[in-house]
Amino acid sequence: MTTAAPRKPIIKVVAASLIGTTIEWYDFFLYGSAAALVFNKLFFPSVDPLTGTLLAFTTYAIGFLARPLGGVVFGHFGDKVGRKKLLVVALVLMGGATFAMGLLPTYATIGVAAPLLLTLLRLVQGFALGGEWGGAVLIVSEHGDAGRRGFWASWPQAGVPLGNLLATAVLAVLAAVQSDETFLAWGWRVPFLLSGLLVVIGLWIRLTVSESPIFLEAQRKAELRKSPVVEKAPIVTLLRLHWREVLIAMGARMGENVSYYVITAFILVYLTGPLGLSKSYGLNAVLIASVVHFVSIPLWGALSDRVGRRSVYLFGAVGVGVWIFLFFALLDTRSFGAIVLATSVGLLLHGAMYGPQAAFFSELFGTRVRYSGASVGYQLASIVAGALAPLIATALLKSYGSTVPVALYVGFACLLSVIAVVVAKETRGVSLEKSADEAAEVSA
Repeated sequence: MTTAAPRKPIIKVVAASLIGTTIEWYDFFLYGSAAALVFNKLFFPSVDPLTGTLLAFTTYAIGFLARPLGGVVFGHFGDKVGRKKLLVVALVLMGGATFAMGLLPTYATIGVAAPLLLTLLRLVQGFALGGEWGGAVLIVSEHGDAGRRGFWASWPQAGVPLGNLLATAVLAVLAAVQSDETFLAWGWRVPFLLSGLLVVIGLWIRLTVSESPIFLEAQRKAELRKSPVVEKAPIVTLLRLHWREVLIAMGARMGENVSYYVITAFILVYLTGPLGLSKSYGLNAVLIASVVHFVSIPLWGALSDRVGRRSVYLFGAVGVGVWIFLFFALLDTRSFGAIVLATSVGLLLHGAMYGPQAAFFSELFGTRVRYSGASVGYQLASIVAGALAPLIATALLKSYGSTVPVALYVGFACLLSVIAVVVAKETRGVSLEKSADEAAEVSA
């Protein structure tokens, strides 16, 4: 009877977080797909195709550089004033930047100013996304019960494949109904401009959810024990007392983040470049695999509630590290069925890391530093992992003319994740309320 009462509120919170996160990741992934297919031609047209792709992926990577800054800023205010307000700000910033990209003149119109403006808007995207993830998973984690936290907290994670699915689907439809010339002329702008409508819908839904009850309780207790001593900023407390947890989160992210962007972004470069296949092959394969990914993430999260976060995470890290070699072998067959299989199994195994990740990271930190801790650990890793993955993979392919070095690179990243998770403590069943009290005592 005690678990039935909060069921309706948690479903509402999960739905709001999932929809908002889906829109945020739709915006972010749309850029990645466009970088592989369009931006190299429209914003870097004066170099050879592979070098143009490298330059396009460089602007793609720059967005990741702003993510830790966003994590610090949003984490600071999220730990001070609440999760909900910051999630609204993140959605507006992301949607506005993406909509503006759809209006950008190209290199042919304004010259070098075009890639510079594109880069600036990419930085805004990265800053907004840096604050989105932590708030979205925490507001769900802090509403739900400990026994099913892995399952509930995995739903905002499912917004990643759903956003990628939406972005890829829009691009795939446009590619199917338009000629290459029309798509390059104006068709690519449509999915960016569509973001404006999606943001309005997302804001309407996100504004209806309530603030995290655990945060409100921690805030109430802080008010009752007012001290003349000025409280340290959450980021200061985090780096002084919880640096080990930050490093664990970063390490756990390495294999998960690198593998995801190789499987979903670099695949477009490899298929349309060296393999000479139509862009629809890669787009449709990622589209189908994203459905598998979306379905599997909550299932992996639920499994982590039964067997523990570490066991499921380790299975995913080892699985991806092995599968990546078969992944490229299947791509080399040039068979659409084999390409779909390669991508789907890759994302299925990736989900074993991504599903329990939200609950795992939330449980590593106390309430007064949880937004900062989860965000900073998650986003710092994105600089050296996801940001560089397409760049490094493309550079390795260009230098060696083979995907074996790319597979070794992904395998090494997965090894780092295995090490980080092995040294971490199991967090399944940890009380977030208890964590809040302990954090308050430590930082007082």
